[in-house]
Amino acid sequence: MTSGGPNLKKIVAEKAVDDHVKDGMIVGLGTGSTAEYAVKRVGELIANGYDLKCVSTSQRTEDLAHSLGIKIYDLNDVERIDVTIDGADEVDPSRQLIKGLGGALLREKIVAAATLTEVIIVDETKIVDKLGVRTPLPVEVVPYGHKKTAYALERQGCKATLRMKGDDPFITDAGNYIYDCKFESIDSPFFLESRIDVIPGVVENGLFLNTADIVLISHPDGSVTKME
Repeated sequence: MTSGGPNLKKIVAEKAVDDHVKDGMIVGLGTGSTAEYAVKRVGELIANGYDLKCVSTSQRTEDLAHSLGIKIYDLNDVERIDVTIDGADEVDPSRQLIKGLGGALLREKIVAAATLTEVIIVDETKIVDKLGVRTPLPVEVVPYGHKKTAYALERQGCKATLRMKGDDPFITDAGNYIYDCKFESIDSPFFLESRIDVIPGVVENGLFLNTADIVLISHPDGSVTKME
């Protein structure tokens, strides 16, 4: 985004909330720099009198929500989620996604599975012809034996790099590690997902397939288009 240009993340996030969040709903709050604008907009709606129950996809988002006066409910304590608004790292033409660069892929996928309408918000730079060309695929793994898990991941055709935070491994909200797996491209995401999921030690992968019901895309001129 150029200096003085439109804030594409804010534009698409606020449109998603204004178009899809209605009074009385149970709302899933996503994680990441774009989703944070949606959380802030939900906070404004609640301050203006909306009765919303909210479920968070990460501790980071929960902390932001609390700072805005948003009460967060445990997923186990709601019967369903009406709409979740979340970002993505890559979106292909059939609305398949890579998510997880923010480190919250496990909870994001659990919340998405409990959601009636999953709205994905991105700027146009996240749209790709094929998944994996630009972005590594995050894979959450248990710490025990993680180097052996990484070896099995690399046998699927990637370079697996342990995500670090300073000198130590990055730790997810669930206490796990993440390997960022760089493929030349992901030609068969459904097949790759099935191969990764059977590797012992893998907790979850960042392929979000057949998850997005609506994808909203912001553009440099400030417009928002919909992929559905």
